[in-house]
Amino acid sequence: MTELDQAAPSADMLHPPINRAMKILDRSFFRKDITLAAACILDVKKIARYQKDLSDDVLNIPRLPSVRSVLRDTLPHGRAKGLLLKPEIQVNDKSSWGPKLQELVETHEVLVAPYQLQLRYDYWTYLDIISAILPKHDQSEIPVGFSVVGHVAHLNLRDQYLPYRSLIASVLLDKNPTIRTVINKIDDVGEGNEFRTFKYEVLVGPDDMNVEVREQNCVFRFDYSQVYWNTRLSTEHHRLVSKFKQGEAVCDVMAGVGPFALPAAKKNVWVWANDLNPASYKSLVQNAIKNKILDFISPFCEDGHSFIRTSATSLLNSNRQLTISSKASRSARTPDRAVNTRIYQEPKTFAHYILNLPASATTFLPSFVGLYAGHEHLFEPHTGTRLPMVHVYCFSTKSDDNKAEEGKIYNEVSEQLGYRTGGVGKDEMEIWDVRDVAPQKRMFCASFRLPAEVAFRKVDAEVKPG
Repeated sequence: MTELDQAAPSADMLHPPINRAMKILDRSFFRKDITLAAACILDVKKIARYQKDLSDDVLNIPRLPSVRSVLRDTLPHGRAKGLLLKPEIQVNDKSSWGPKLQELVETHEVLVAPYQLQLRYDYWTYLDIISAILPKHDQSEIPVGFSVVGHVAHLNLRDQYLPYRSLIASVLLDKNPTIRTVINKIDDVGEGNEFRTFKYEVLVGPDDMNVEVREQNCVFRFDYSQVYWNTRLSTEHHRLVSKFKQGEAVCDVMAGVGPFALPAAKKNVWVWANDLNPASYKSLVQNAIKNKILDFISPFCEDGHSFIRTSATSLLNSNRQLTISSKASRSARTPDRAVNTRIYQEPKTFAHYILNLPASATTFLPSFVGLYAGHEHLFEPHTGTRLPMVHVYCFSTKSDDNKAEEGKIYNEVSEQLGYRTGGVGKDEMEIWDVRDVAPQKRMFCASFRLPAEVAFRKVDAEVKPG
C-alpha cells in the first residue's frame, strides 16, 4: 500500500490518470483537476494556529502543501489563505465537517469554499507514473532500483521491461534532477573482459560517461565506460579503510580508480596501488594528483600475481620519507598558530593486502607462498612487526546464516595457500558479508593474517623479496 493509499479513503482520486497503451512519454497526458473544500482563514496571522486546530480535517498528503491561496469573489479583497481539506469534506454538507471546523465557521473566523486542485506531471513520482503506464501483468517487480554514478543512472532491466525501457528512462530522468544520462547494461560485468567493464545502451541523454563521484572526502573522475566502479560498495570501502592506521603501508593489488587507495592515502597511509587496466591506472594517477595525495600513493599498471611479490621486494628496498606540516587549528589559543610537523618513514613491510577481484581473487593467493622467506627477522618474535593482513574478496552462494558459505570460502583460501588455519573466527579468519549481488549470489570479504607457515615457506625457483 502506498503513502497515498494510507492517507484517506478517497485518496485514489490523487493517483495519476492511466494510459497503458502509451509508447512514447506524453507528459501533458498526466493532469488532473480535483474539486476540494478549503478552509479560508480570514485572519492570515492565525493560519498556523488553525492548521493545528483543524489537523483532523486538513488534507495531509506527501509533497502536497495544504496551505493555498484561494481566489473567491465572496472573500474579503477577493482572496485569502486557505487550508485544503480532506476529500470527504464537502462545501455544502456541514455533516461532513469536523466539530472544530463547524465552530470556526459559526464564529466567522473561517469560511469553507471550493478549491480547484490542479495536479500535473511534475507532482507525481517516478513510481506513480510508471505504475500508470506499464501493463498490469508487468507490475510484479517494477524497476525501481538503479545505480547512480556521477550524472549517469545505470539500469539493469529484466527482459520483460525492455520494451518499455525508453519510457522508464525518460520518467527516471525527469524525476531525478542530478541525472543527465540513463543507460542500461546489456551484458554481465566482465563478461569476456578482464577489466570488469560492460556493454551498455544509452536510453536517454548524451552518451557522456566521464563522471565525477565523491566518496570518503575524495573526488574521483573517470570514464565509466572504461573502468569498474560500484557505488553500492561505498560502505565496504569505508569499513576496510577504517582498519588502516597512519603511517602503515597497504598494497592494493586490484586498485581500480582508487576507492580504497585514495581515502587511505588521505589519512597518511602509504599505498601501493596497482591495476592491470590502463584506463584505471590513468584515472588513479589523475585522481591522486587532484586530491593532493600522490606523495602517499605509488601507482602501478602490472599483473596482480607478480605485483604481490615485486611490491614486497621494492618496499623492502625503499627509503622514502615525508615531512608533513600543518598549522594548528584556528581554535588553538596560540597567537601565531604554530606549525605542527610530522615525519613519516615508509615501513619496510605491508600491514595489509587488498585483493578486490571477487570473481578470481582467491587464485592470486599462491603468490603469497614464500613471500618473506629469508626475512623472518623482520617480524615477530624478532621485532614488533606482525605479518600482513590479507583481505580477499569473493563470491559465493547465500543462506540465512552464511555457515555453508564460510566453510566453502575457508576451504578455497586454504587450498590456494596450501595451509589450513584454525578455522573461521576473529582470531583466525573473519568472513564478512559484503552484499547480495543476485538472488542466489553474495559477495564476501575473507580477512586473515598471513600465516608464518605460508609467508616463510621455502619455494624453489621463486623470486623472493630482497
